[in-house]
Amino acid sequence: MLATALEINANHFQMTYYLLIFLLILSAYFAFNFIKEKEYKSLFTAIGVLAVAGIFAIGANATNLLATAEYANFSTRGKSELTFNPDGSKNTDTSAMTRDYITEYSYGVTESFNLIAPRLFGGSNSETLGTDSSMYEFMISQGVPAGQAADFVTGMPTYWGDQPIVAAPAYIGVVVFFLGILALIIDDRKIKYVFLSGAIVALLLSWGKNFALLTDFFIDYVPMYNKFRAVSSIQVILELCFPVLAVMGLQSFFKADKSKQWEGLWQSAAIGLGTIVILFLCKSMFSFSGASDSYFTESYGPSFVDALKNDRKTLYSADLLRSAFLIVLTAGVLWLLIKNRIAQTTAIILVGLFMVADLFFVAKKYVSAKDFVSGREVEVPFQETPTDAQILRDTTHYRVFEVNGNFSSARASYFHNSIGGYSAVKPRRMQQLFDYQIAKNNLEILNMLNVKYIIQTDKEGKEFSIPNINANGNAWFVNEVKLVNKANDEMKALDRINTKKVAVFNINLYRDKFKNARLKRNMDTTGSIQLRTHKPNYIKYISDSQNEGLAVFSEIYYPNGWNAYVDGVKTDYFPVNYVLRGMMLPKGVHTVEFKFEPEVIKTGSTITLISGAGMLLLLIGGVYFERKKGSKIV
Repeated sequence: MLATALEINANHFQMTYYLLIFLLILSAYFAFNFIKEKEYKSLFTAIGVLAVAGIFAIGANATNLLATAEYANFSTRGKSELTFNPDGSKNTDTSAMTRDYITEYSYGVTESFNLIAPRLFGGSNSETLGTDSSMYEFMISQGVPAGQAADFVTGMPTYWGDQPIVAAPAYIGVVVFFLGILALIIDDRKIKYVFLSGAIVALLLSWGKNFALLTDFFIDYVPMYNKFRAVSSIQVILELCFPVLAVMGLQSFFKADKSKQWEGLWQSAAIGLGTIVILFLCKSMFSFSGASDSYFTESYGPSFVDALKNDRKTLYSADLLRSAFLIVLTAGVLWLLIKNRIAQTTAIILVGLFMVADLFFVAKKYVSAKDFVSGREVEVPFQETPTDAQILRDTTHYRVFEVNGNFSSARASYFHNSIGGYSAVKPRRMQQLFDYQIAKNNLEILNMLNVKYIIQTDKEGKEFSIPNINANGNAWFVNEVKLVNKANDEMKALDRINTKKVAVFNINLYRDKFKNARLKRNMDTTGSIQLRTHKPNYIKYISDSQNEGLAVFSEIYYPNGWNAYVDGVKTDYFPVNYVLRGMMLPKGVHTVEFKFEPEVIKTGSTITLISGAGMLLLLIGGVYFERKKGSKIV
C-alpha cells in the first residue's frame, strides 16, 4: 500500500504503467499456483488484500490523478478532431498520438546487445574519443592543431542505431547478465521465469516500430498504452528483472553442490562468451552507418565519415573484448570457489566489486563531475539577455514568441508569458494551432494570442526583438461571427481571417450547451474591455459598451474548472477561434471575472483525505493486532 502510494506520487505515470504490466505477469504466476493447488481461499484473500491496498494507494493520490485524467483528453494525449494534416493531406490516424510519434524512440533489434556491450552501436550522440582515435588522426591530417583536435573528439556522434537521439546506451552490466543466465540454469525456483518473462516482454515492446505486430496490438487494444511515447523506456522493467535474476543466480550457486555449481558455471560462461564470439563474427555484416552520416558527408566530406566509421568499429570490438574479459574474470572467481581456493565471502566481495566497477566506469563516461552544477545555476537556469531586459521594461500583460524556440522554448517561458514552453502534454489545440497556422507564418494568429514581442536572431546569431503593433490585446469586441460545423472548418477558417473583427464558432459541437448565446452579424465593436487583474487562477476585466456585443478573450478555453461571472452572476462562455474564449456581454459598464474553480480538486482532496485517514488506521490497526498476536504466542 505504502510502496504503491509513493510510486504513484512520484508522478511518472508511464513508469508506473510499465511496472503494472510486470506486476500482472507476476500476479498471473501466483494466481496459477493458487489455482493449481486449489487454494482458492488464499487466492481470494490475496486479491482482496491487493484490492484494498490499491484502492487506498490510488485514493491517497486522487487529487492529482483525477485532475490529470480530466486534462489528458484536452492535451496532446487526447484524440484529434482534425481529419487533415498540416500539409493538407488526409489524416487517417486520430488516436491520442500518431504511431510515428509513439514509436519515434524504438530500440533496434540488434541494438539490444548493447545490454551486454555498452558501445556496440557507438554509445551516444556525443561520445568522447581519445587521441588514439581515427577521428583525431584525421583532424591532424587536415592541419588542425593537436589541442584543437583533442577538444574536437570529445563529443563525437558515434551512435549509429535506430533511435534519433541517445544520451547514453542502455546497459545492464555484463556481470549482471552472466549471473542472470546462471540463475536460469542453476536456480530451481520457478519464479525465475516470471522475471525472465518480464525482461522478454519489456525487450520486445522496447523495439516499437521494429516489432510492429506486437506494438500495434498494444496501441490498438491495450488500455492507455497509446498515451505514452518513447517505448524504448520500458526497458526499465528489464533493468529491474535481470538484477533480481543475478542475485538469485549468485544465491543459488552458493547453495548448490559442487557438480551442479560446475555445470551451471561452464554453461553460463559458454552462453555469455558464445554470444560475444558470434557478435565478433557478425561485425563484417554491419555498415556502421548512422542516420546523420549524409549530413556529415555534405558538411565535412566522405573522409570525415570514414574516420567516424572506423572509430565505431573500434568501439564495437573494444567493448566486446571488455565484456568477455569481465565474464572470464567473474567465472574465474566462482571457479576458484568451487576448487576451494577462496572463501565464499571473498567470492561475494570480488563478484560484487566486478559488478559495481563494470557499471561505474560505463556510467562515468556519461555522468561525470562536470555534469553537476551549483545550486545557483539550478535556481537560475537561463541568463537574461539584453533583449529580455528590453522586453521586460513593458509592464503590461502580453505574450512573447521566440521564433528559434519552435514553440517549445523553456527559455522564453522563464522570462516572459510565452505561447508555448517545454511540455510533453501541451494543450492539444494549442499545439495544432502552431502546427497548422503559426508554423506557416500566419501572423494573425499571433495577433489574437496577444503576442506583443517576437524574438528572432540575425544572420550572425545575434538576438533581437520585434514589437508587434498589431497585437489584439487582452480582450476585444468583434462585429461578426463565422459559423462552422466541424473542427476542420474551424481550423481552415483561421487561414484567412481578421481576428479583430471576426470570430469563428463551431455551432455543431457546442449547439446544445450554448444555445442561448445570441450570435449575430454586425455587432457593436466600439466598446472597450480593460484587463485589471491577471493571476493564474483569477482574471478580472472591466467592460464598457453602448450595445450588447461578443467579446473575445485572449485566454485559452478550458471548460474543466474555469467559470465566468458578469457582475458576480455566473455566465456561459464558449470557445471561439479554435482555442480562445468568447462571451456575449450586455451593454453598459460591467465587471467580468474568470475564476478557476475545479470541482475535480475538491472531489480529489476529499478522497485523498479519506484514503489518508484509512491508511493511517490500517497501519495502526495492523501494528496493534500483530503485537497482540505476538504477546499471545509468548
